[in-house]
Amino acid sequence: MSLIFQSIAIVIGIYSLLIFISIIFSWFRGFVSGAPVTIINKITDPYLNWWRRYLNLRVGVIDFSVIVAIMFLYLLQNIFFMLAIPESLTLGNVLNILLYSIWSVIQFIVIFCLIVIILRAIAFFTNRNIYSPFWRIIDSISGPILYRFNRLFFGKRIGNYMQGLILSVLLLIAVLIGGRFIVRILAGFLSGL
Repeated sequence: MSLIFQSIAIVIGIYSLLIFISIIFSWFRGFVSGAPVTIINKITDPYLNWWRRYLNLRVGVIDFSVIVAIMFLYLLQNIFFMLAIPESLTLGNVLNILLYSIWSVIQFIVIFCLIVIILRAIAFFTNRNIYSPFWRIIDSISGPILYRFNRLFFGKRIGNYMQGLILSVLLLIAVLIGGRFIVRILAGFLSGL
């Protein structure tokens, strides 16, 4: 039975790798094509499309539902690895895996938003050509994020753009530091279960 659970976990890991390859291919759609790309897309698209359809977590040009789909596979893979070693299957370990899986997704999204906001701040402070394709992509991602942070900080009246950039960066850094601290405390508590 242990071998079956371990094999399932390995298959899930391979499938996750195919999803990563598919995502990378999608970034270079104009440059990468052919039979291998088509085969990988036929294998991964049904799973990813299901998550896109039911979560619809698109912000600008970025689709965060794919991150949730990968997190779910990561969680499943860890559970099957735990099932392969029955001694490690405790409620505390399962809850810790769930906690760290959720935190890794949140952390990825926060770091991604932080990088985008910092890039936007650099463009703002250095008066870069914001009409180039790169900066338009950054704007399409950072615009909704900054709007939500401005609403959070300033309510219905929209604040100064520079203040919004700085406060957004500070808030995202605070979420990273505070989140790590809270996750460590919760993980220690859950390990005792």
